Amino acid sequence: MTTPARQSSHRSVRIERVASSEYVATNARGGQLKMASGDSADFSPVELLMAAIAGCTAVDVDLVTSRRAEPEQFNVTVDAEKVRDATGNYLSDIAVTFRIRFPEGADGDKAREVLPDIVRKSHDRLCTVGVTVERGTPIATRIE
Repeated sequence: MTTPARQSSHRSVRIERVASSEYVATNARGGQLKMASGDSADFSPVELLMAAIAGCTAVDVDLVTSRRAEPEQFNVTVDAEKVRDATGNYLSDIAVTFRIRFPEGADGDKAREVLPDIVRKSHDRLCTVGVTVERGTPIATRIE
């Protein structure tokens, strides 16, 4: 009997400068995402953090609810205030809003019934991004 291969717990993303204030992030699987600072249409790092919070919790909620009914609408919005004060730059008042609509009928009712529970579970323990932000995990920096 063989044991299924376990996915490594290590995660890594590499950022490469491609122009002044423009970067490409590459993950271990080869996926790429552009980001920039300033007035560019590309996502800023802060917007990517907000998108990561929304995306992480959306996956949790979608996996559970869509087993019961395919949503007619599924939107997650993250809003926050960017603060610049004597302690530094950070986001405050982060709010995640779900706008999900399921079809009428028994399957839609089942999806609506589990929605509050899976949103709570995602927030409290399942969404790696949100849980990490709420815990305030320290970040080590190195220069090589």
